[in-house]
Amino acid sequence: MNIHEYQGKEILRKYGVTVPNGKVAFSVEEAVEAAKELGTDVVVVKAQIHAGGRGKAGGVKVAKSLEEVREYASELLGKTLVTHQTGPEGKEVKRLLIEEGCDIKKEYYVGFVVDRATSRVVLMASEEGGTEIEEVAAKTPEKIFKEYIDPAVGLQPFQARRIAFNINIPKELVGQAVKFMLGLYQVFVEKDCSIAEINPLVVTGDGKVMALDAKLNFDSNALYRQKDVLEYRDLDEENPKEIEASKYDLSYIALDGNIGCMVNGAGLAMATMDIIKYYGGEPANFLDVGGGATAEKVTEAFKIILSDENVKGIFVNIFGGIMKCDVIAQGVVEATKQVGLTIPLVVRLEGTNVELGKKILEESGLNITSAESMADGAQKIVSLVK
Repeated sequence: MNIHEYQGKEILRKYGVTVPNGKVAFSVEEAVEAAKELGTDVVVVKAQIHAGGRGKAGGVKVAKSLEEVREYASELLGKTLVTHQTGPEGKEVKRLLIEEGCDIKKEYYVGFVVDRATSRVVLMASEEGGTEIEEVAAKTPEKIFKEYIDPAVGLQPFQARRIAFNINIPKELVGQAVKFMLGLYQVFVEKDCSIAEINPLVVTGDGKVMALDAKLNFDSNALYRQKDVLEYRDLDEENPKEIEASKYDLSYIALDGNIGCMVNGAGLAMATMDIIKYYGGEPANFLDVGGGATAEKVTEAFKIILSDENVKGIFVNIFGGIMKCDVIAQGVVEATKQVGLTIPLVVRLEGTNVELGKKILEESGLNITSAESMADGAQKIVSLVK
């Protein structure tokens, strides 16, 4: 789950991580009022969307008067911002962060991520702040320094100090930088983050080390124990179909193709999308109904798939282990009747009670095409859609 920059900074502030003073605004008047309350000569007006690259896309403006704050707020609110992370459709700006300007002497990058190769949290840092870390990794990988963290003891001060020296933090500010990194690590662990990225971390003219920007992403599987984080969820920033799917404990991700997929198990879902692509088709979604799907779940999954107007056919690919094929077959029949399905439907069943499942489909009297294997199913749905 993603949250906005201003929300991430609220969390960081609670952990003693230094961030600039700022206020969120949902209207032009609120933006001007926030700037008045801050009372600084320079105010930064920042668009708040769940995507990086806002600065390059014109979503960050530096205002030197209340008139400029009003002008920039009017320009940004309601604007569709297109960045390298939003895709060509962009995202509409519905809120702004009004933040005090600061005297930036130098920009750095600091971030925590989970490294899958070592199964550890890794602290990454670079003195090339302000640019995407992917760009730094591609052009000057030697400027990225890493510290792998032992989960038993956590980030140690000597590791944070070593990173501070490696990225050339001024010697008199190393102590501040160490405190900053230790606080950020605490946020990462205690809040179940998947990413905690500060880009840029800045050193200011008055000798402060602070987070000028903050990106915190959270592990969705841990949200049951992070009620305060869940309150930050902004449904306007999420796909409506994905929101609907989450209500029924379905894992759904919208894609650009025209073949709807309904599968049980994430690995099988990935393989299903691959085989559709292999036979020249384009998957319209990733949809995992999970290991314990009911007829109701299957019906809701169908409705969500069909709410995508690009879908021209559906491929149901089920391997019944815990899940029984006859239950899935009943769900498919029920869903087909309920939604009045008119587009091609190919079903491949394998596993527990498979013969009974196939019998239910055959005797339904509905226009359902059976498949003997994944490859057979993929070929059939691709040809039917074409």
